[in-house]
Amino acid sequence: MVPLQKLLGKEDRFFDLFEASAEQACHSVQALKKFLQHVGPDASLEDFIASRRKDKAITAEINEALCTSYVTAMEPEDIEALSSCIYKVPKTCEKIAERILLAPQHLNGVDLTPQVVMLEKATDILLQMVKDLRKGSPRARLASLNQQMQTVEGEADKTTNQLLRGLYNATENPGRVLFLKDIYELLEKVTDRCRDAGNVILQIVLKGS
Repeated sequence: MVPLQKLLGKEDRFFDLFEASAEQACHSVQALKKFLQHVGPDASLEDFIASRRKDKAITAEINEALCTSYVTAMEPEDIEALSSCIYKVPKTCEKIAERILLAPQHLNGVDLTPQVVMLEKATDILLQMVKDLRKGSPRARLASLNQQMQTVEGEADKTTNQLLRGLYNATENPGRVLFLKDIYELLEKVTDRCRDAGNVILQIVLKGS
């Protein structure tokens, strides 16, 4: 495989920005993990807001670079798609925290640790894929990482379906049922965004091989 740096005219800027964005995705999941350990009416969204703003600035810089840089092998559509998928991770993490603060009492007795562990796995794999994209790693290496991502996303899907099955058959407070359904589905969306980003990265690699 020809290193994508060469195909981009040795332009490292996109790779720097992709890595910075993926790092913000990881940071947002860590912020969510910390947030869930101290849920309450006084919990702060500052970490989420800061991460999302940083990633928004990175996304804007990527769009600006697309308008001023000559890109050959890496198609602008793929760059935009990857940027958008990664940005949606911190954005969705912030939305999860916002929803929780609307009625934090409904999380009493609910353990979201399994979902958060999957989010950590997904964002870690995403960051590694972005780094390997820069290095021009073999296609088989990126395909293996993407398969790991698909496995995590599949586990998240199954977990969400099991939780939703329990909610649909619950006889408790309808407001709590609706609240938990919303949170479970938003958590799943984070792994979906990571999966989408992984698919775009693999597509870029296949086009450049």
